[in-house]
Amino acid sequence: MNFVGKSVYLRPIEMSDADGAYPSWLNDPEVCRYNSHGDALYTREMAQSYIKSVIDNPSADVFAICLREDDRHVGNIALQQISLKNRNAELAILIGDPSVYGKGIGYEAGKLLVEYAFDTLKLHRLYCGTHSENTGMQKLALKLGMSEEGRRREALLKNGIFADIVEYGLLNTVSEKETL
Repeated sequence: MNFVGKSVYLRPIEMSDADGAYPSWLNDPEVCRYNSHGDALYTREMAQSYIKSVIDNPSADVFAICLREDDRHVGNIALQQISLKNRNAELAILIGDPSVYGKGIGYEAGKLLVEYAFDTLKLHRLYCGTHSENTGMQKLALKLGMSEEGRRREALLKNGIFADIVEYGLLNTVSEKETL
């Protein structure tokens, strides 16, 4: 199942992605500046293990973000902790290729994933959290229509410093009215 936008498409992550640039992203201090990765060497075998754990996992849908112009895999985007009972999931995104930063790739991929979550999976709520200094992700969450819902104080230890996590959420109010 692929989702196609103007500049990117999303495809399910696959084992061969562990042979590409993906593992190196999680060793890049710039890419991992605000997430929980980057504290230990991330290997091809670790990427393979992760991919294996999410393929056919009903509580996760993980997609490779690929550029339409050259099919280059530049990041991953996922619905994690999917709860069909509670109709919610966590949105997570990692743009691993710094050459595409600031080009709207995250927003386009995020929009495709939100549409999939609400229109196909019929979820009611999406949520995400990010490091309090990660203004890029905060702007992305707001641009996707999310609202700031709160803050988990000193919930992330990064480079020996505790940081707050800012929480965002988005309700599917449009299609809810159609299905109730």
